[in-house]
Formats: sequence, C-alpha cells, structure tokens
Amino acid sequence: MSPARHDEAPAPGNDDRRAAGRTADPRAPRIWQDSRVPRNTAPSDQPDAAATILPADLAARLKRDADGLVAAIVQQHDTGEVLMLGWMDDEALRRTLTTGRVTFWSRSRQEYWRKGDTSGHAQWVKSVQIDCDGDALLVRADQVGAACHTGTRTCFEAGGDLGAVVGNRPQTETSEEKTQ
Repeated sequence: MSPARHDEAPAPGNDDRRAAGRTADPRAPRIWQDSRVPRNTAPSDQPDAAATILPADLAARLKRDADGLVAAIVQQHDTGEVLMLGWMDDEALRRTLTTGRVTFWSRSRQEYWRKGDTSGHAQWVKSVQIDCDGDALLVRADQVGAACHTGTRTCFEAGGDLGAVVGNRPQTETSEEKTQ
C-alpha cells in the first residue's frame, strides 16, 4: 500500500483524515500519512489540524535556516547515545512537543515523517530542549530498534569514525597543590 498524501484524492468511501490539512496551493508542503501506523497508536498521535502553531515565545526563540528548518539532534534518553540528526520546521516541532513521538521534515521528500511509522523503530519523546542560540534542538527519546535508515543503532555508527587526532587537555595543578 503506498503512502497517502494531501495532494491525492481519497478513494471513494474511505475515511479522509487528510482533508483538514489539504490546500489548493501546489507549492504547499505535502504531509505524508502512512497507512501502516501501528494499531496501538493513540488518537493524540494524529496531528490536530486546529492546533498548528507553536507558542509565540518559542517561535520567536527559534533561529531557522533559509528553508525555515532547525537541526534536531536525537539522543537516547538513558544512555546519552547520539542517535541521529533530523530537521524540524515549526509544525514538526509542534507535533513532537504535543504527541510524544518525534516528527521531522524530510528535505528530500518535502513532507513530514514520524520516526517509526514504517519501520517500527519509533522514537518516544522524553524531553526537548533548545540551545542557547535557538538554532538547534536536543530531543531526548526512547529509541525502539535502529535509529538509522541503514538499520544500525545510530546514524553515526553507520557513517563511521573519521580518524581524528585525539587531543588531551593540559595537566594543571589541582587547587590542593596550589595551596601547599
């Protein structure tokens, strides 16, 4: 079964959950809705068309790139393992903050995607923080299975080590040694 998009007409007699977000503007982003969403998905996991904006104070703090996106680093909440980097616009961030599942904006497909809807490798939100400059987000999540589309636990495992020279901070006197 192929993913349904806002720009596609529903099949006759089918429930059209996409209708609230449909727009006539062909330049508007398409919202990807996978028909394979797990059956145990709570109704609150579906986007609420009426609540599509971020609180003004948060929106003002975000520093977006030219495409309106902010980098979102995803980290395993209990181990600190860095899992992946994704991109969020205001709507993806709003969905992440309000549904308990991590949602991204796909730059290649030009549509929203919720981690795990097709793979089963969901990311359950534990916390979301904004950095001091407002140009990056840290999402602490409980990752189920692989975070990377290659099937590895992290995207950085899949990418591999670049062989950087390891630096060591200089040894300094401890405060105890200075007082003697």
